[in-house]
Amino acid sequence: MTRRKFSREFKAEAVRLVTERGVAVAQAARDLDVAESVLRRWMREFSSGRASAFPGNGQMQAELAEIAALKKEMARLKAERDIL
Repeated sequence: MTRRKFSREFKAEAVRLVTERGVAVAQAARDLDVAESVLRRWMREFSSGRASAFPGNGQMQAELAEIAALKKEMARLKAERDIL
């Protein structure tokens, strides 16, 4: 049996179903056909940090780090330009 993969959007919507709409965790897990323990883990991950929740195979973190580095470089270059 292969392991199922869920998109970041699916996980976030599943968490919102419980946190914002008030659906019981057990009911939401049954409706979405996921284990209750998986849904509870998604809720913990989401509550610990919305921006870093569900990075997905480490790809998102590397992309976010690159974007942060590029923004920092751009700010430095703009400051140099403004000085000139």
